[in-house]
Amino acid sequence: MALKAHLVEARNRLFISLIALVLGTVGGFFLYDDVLALLVAPVREYGGEVNFTSVMAPFDLMLKTSLLLGLVFSAPVWIYQLWAFIVPGLKKKERNTALAFAAAAAPLFVMGVAMAYWVLPHALKFLISLTPANAQSLISSDNYLPFVFRLLVAFGLAMLVPVLMVGLNMIGVLKAKTIMKHWRITVFLIALVAAMAAPGGDAITMFALAGPLFLTFAAATLICHLNDRKRNKNLAALEAENAANAGQGSSLPEVPDLP
Repeated sequence: MALKAHLVEARNRLFISLIALVLGTVGGFFLYDDVLALLVAPVREYGGEVNFTSVMAPFDLMLKTSLLLGLVFSAPVWIYQLWAFIVPGLKKKERNTALAFAAAAAPLFVMGVAMAYWVLPHALKFLISLTPANAQSLISSDNYLPFVFRLLVAFGLAMLVPVLMVGLNMIGVLKAKTIMKHWRITVFLIALVAAMAAPGGDAITMFALAGPLFLTFAAATLICHLNDRKRNKNLAALEAENAANAGQGSSLPEVPDLP
């Protein structure tokens, strides 16, 4: 495909993703009150209170919350569009396998968001407990909600890393040997993300968050290894067949010259 055709395809897929995001945001607008109550509940549970510091703050918060919900609701669409743009050159059988794994990307993204919401009360319990006994924790919505949104989106995207690993492996960019060679760095980064997202200070919460990340990473590594093994086997069979054909061609008897 020519460069211009690639750009046109990227534009069309981006347009479809934006439409899905807008529709999801509209749907999120109707769920704004319920979702906001869920986000604020952990603060109130531990004696804090979320306050609006400006007249436009409630409207701004409504837009951000609706946009976050739209991002979650439209995840199957924009993940598929991204995947379809990255791996157009796969064979039909490989594409079906890759598509089946990509179908798990949306649930993984939602799982990451759910994990972040699960750890949110633990983090708030620790942070609000630092408030002096003679003071009250009044949290500004301008600070609290962006913190929550970054936490939710970061964990959702972190759970998509295995899908990206498999996608790069399918197109031959990332080998399983390369992944295993740098496994120490990967383990460190996963532990670092879990520690930053679980600032409660307890190791149990950190391990509970890091566990699913390790499992998805291990599953993606295994899939990459099996795919590499199958690719190498097919390549070896093809080379053997070509060598056999070449040998047969060179062993043909010579035709004598006619007098």
